[in-house]
Amino acid sequence: MAELLDDDAVTAALADLPGWERDGNAIVRTAELPSFPEAIRVVDRVAEDAEERDHHPDIDIRWRKVTFRLSTHSAGGLTAKDTELAAQISARIEAAGR
Repeated sequence: MAELLDDDAVTAALADLPGWERDGNAIVRTAELPSFPEAIRVVDRVAEDAEERDHHPDIDIRWRKVTFRLSTHSAGGLTAKDTELAAQISARIEAAGR
């Protein structure tokens, strides 16, 4: 099982993850993409990344706005799995122009 990050580690990780915020036992980012099809393409790429890592975000799609929420449910909070996937999600968002 993945080891939980303490508060200092979460704060340090978020410093390197612009756009991500802590929300209890999760980290969250909302991105507005250029169009609905582009939002779906980003979600599709994130889904592939998540499958490869066997770590899956909660995803909410509202037209061009996509919200990603990460938490390691099996560990009961935030782990390195979450911050690593958050960095990958950010890269996907940036590649889409946001």
